[in-house]
Amino acid sequence: QVQFVESGGGLVQPGGSLRLSCAASRSIFGGYDMGWYRQAPGKERELVAALSSGGGTGYADSVKGRFTISRDNAKFTVYLQMNSLKPEDTAVYYCNLQNYGRAVGPWGQGTQVTVSS
Repeated sequence: QVQFVESGGGLVQPGGSLRLSCAASRSIFGGYDMGWYRQAPGKERELVAALSSGGGTGYADSVKGRFTISRDNAKFTVYLQMNSLKPEDTAVYYCNLQNYGRAVGPWGQGTQVTVSS
């Protein structure tokens, strides 16, 4: 079964940027859609960025224009570039396989993103 390891989180000031990485244990990009999810304290996990196997992308309204999802097939890695970060972006971020927005793979440990001055 594929496993995911997220990294790249940290503490950043409002307006700053971070680049998250999600390394898969094996190639899973052939025919699979991927997604970045986040879960803030006291809230449900939500999908914020999606990447189809064909390269199409989609974003939650709250991050549109600020976040960019991409992948490197050779490295089995999916990225999330986050710019113009806001305090409300504070959450644990996870990647996963997704099917019409629903996560269908195993969850990794996530990576904490904290946006605060």
